[in-house]
Amino acid sequence: MSKTCRFIHAEKAHYTVTLLCKVMKTARSTYYAWVAGRKAREARRRDEEALAHEITVIHLASRHDYGAPRVTAALRRQGRLVNRKRVERVMRQHGVAGNSRRTGRRSLTKADSKAAPAPDLIGRDFTAIGPGTKIVGDITYIPPPRAGSTSPRGWTWPPGK
Repeated sequence: MSKTCRFIHAEKAHYTVTLLCKVMKTARSTYYAWVAGRKAREARRRDEEALAHEITVIHLASRHDYGAPRVTAALRRQGRLVNRKRVERVMRQHGVAGNSRRTGRRSLTKADSKAAPAPDLIGRDFTAIGPGTKIVGDITYIPPPRAGSTSPRGWTWPPGK
């Protein structure tokens, strides 16, 4: 609708608003409401440019680390009341992004690329003739319980003690 109203506004010097609205199949009240909101839209645009500048300054001061939540908190500490979603939108529009430290991190252990893989001693055949003939194992990470938990001690190896 904004394109239509802009077109009507540009052509109203040559034709009447009534005719332009009829040709564009737009209500005159829509056009006049759009004209009445021009000052508010311009003020909002200027405010967003100022906010983008403040966000960029905070982002640069954080060495490109801060994302939207931290930038929002910093703006609020400076006395600027702003919504996190608005900060996210402005950051996205201006290409400002925080540093995500968790991307690409697989594990803490670096695998030895030269090491030979463990041999497959049972040939991927897990069927056993009787009990105790083929014994296999698995090491599964079970996180230790949180403080105040009623479960047993955290790591269960070595047993006892």
